Amino acid sequence: MAMAAPLTLVVVAAAVAVVFVGGGVEGWVLKEGFYEQSCPRAEALVKHYVEQHVPLAPSVAATLIRTHFHDCFVRGCDASVLLNGTDGAEAEKDAAPNLTLRGFAFIDRIKSVVESECPGVVSCADILALATRDAISVIGGPFWRVATGRRDGRVSIKQEALDQIPAPTMNFTDLLSSFQSKGLDLADLIWLSGAHTIGIAHCNSFSKRLYNFTGKGGPGDADPSLDAEYAANLRRSKCAAPSDNTTIVEMDPGSFLTFDLGYYRGLLRRRGLFQSDAALVTDAAAEANIASVVSSPPEVFFQVFARSMAKLGMVGVKTGSEGEIRKHCALVNDIHY
Repeated sequence: MAMAAPLTLVVVAAAVAVVFVGGGVEGWVLKEGFYEQSCPRAEALVKHYVEQHVPLAPSVAATLIRTHFHDCFVRGCDASVLLNGTDGAEAEKDAAPNLTLRGFAFIDRIKSVVESECPGVVSCADILALATRDAISVIGGPFWRVATGRRDGRVSIKQEALDQIPAPTMNFTDLLSSFQSKGLDLADLIWLSGAHTIGIAHCNSFSKRLYNFTGKGGPGDADPSLDAEYAANLRRSKCAAPSDNTTIVEMDPGSFLTFDLGYYRGLLRRRGLFQSDAALVTDAAAEANIASVVSSPPEVFFQVFARSMAKLGMVGVKTGSEGEIRKHCALVNDIHY
């Protein structure tokens, strides 16, 4: 473990170079304060709405960050995950990984507030990015700078979400490959996974680890990488049946509404809920970085998480004449119900 601190320093330095040296990043076309002239209060309106409503339902922060992540991994951060299917064709939100997303109505309400002041100016993609940042900040998490100027996509395809959103069953190699395909790296994989500190999961999304890991079935067929005591407790008090698709489990037990280091502490104790969580500590460099940050002040995690979130928000963005500024986040502009 003697190399843990140097590894972490290398990761942080890389994140700084990518996020803040705008001129050196291919495709860097967004900018902070994009709406200063066209809709000066845009960001303030989003922030005010979030500050009013998230304290009443703090779990919204987790669903917003998950929605933003799922959006950026399919066609880039263009709000395509918000679109409804049309003409019998299913959209990204109809794919299994997105069926439990709950942030659509919240974003729609913010959009209507912004539209009332600046019709047709602020994209749904920017609103999602800003609302995610503000919601995390409201619950006590980090604040990061959000460059704006994204435009909304006009295409949303269910199969693309199924193919591109990282699965909770992925091993480390597949996870890293998935992130790298979006221009993200090892540091981003490690720290963006930290969003699970405020998440919940349904039993059926990980029950194979409890009951049928090798296909033999039964409580004895649990994933050996999952702490045995934790697995037994989940079977006893939470997920008593392998087919349970309604019961929810905290991904960071005891503090799932608090943005803290509990998720990473759980990983080091082999108590990550998904196989993809457990996979992070199967890589020596990733485990060393996690151990180093866990032993550091929380501000260190906040810093690296914020940098990776800023980088995530730049993935595959549409700008200029690409896409459109949707009037309604669930519909492209020439579709009306």
